[in-house]
Amino acid sequence: MINTGFHHIGLKYKDLARSLEFYNALGLREVTRWGDVGDEIVMLALGDGGIIELLPERGEEFSEKGKWIHFAIKVDDVDAMYKTALDAGAVSVTAPKIVPLDSKPEKMSINVAFVKGPNGEELEFFKII
Repeated sequence: MINTGFHHIGLKYKDLARSLEFYNALGLREVTRWGDVGDEIVMLALGDGGIIELLPERGEEFSEKGKWIHFAIKVDDVDAMYKTALDAGAVSVTAPKIVPLDSKPEKMSINVAFVKGPNGEELEFFKII
């Protein structure tokens, strides 16, 4: 058996139209969808082969945090993506900032920002600088 890489992460939605509007504003595009109207599942391409799968919240407990703390999207311009997300209706969690890491074998810094999307999901915009 060979691990061939990351494919997708599933995210429950409260309002599919609102979720699609938000993620389209961030540059994600629909790959495929299936299911009945009101109970649809939609896959959105992140741009590097990864996918976000939007799944209907079918009455299960809708946790504010769920099992995931956040998911990160690698971007070229953290500040621009953060602004785009806010303009699309996201709520700011952490404004863009540069974080020096005490990493090994080399020191490096990252530029990050965090927002909450339309379903309360937390997104990180991430760039190694």
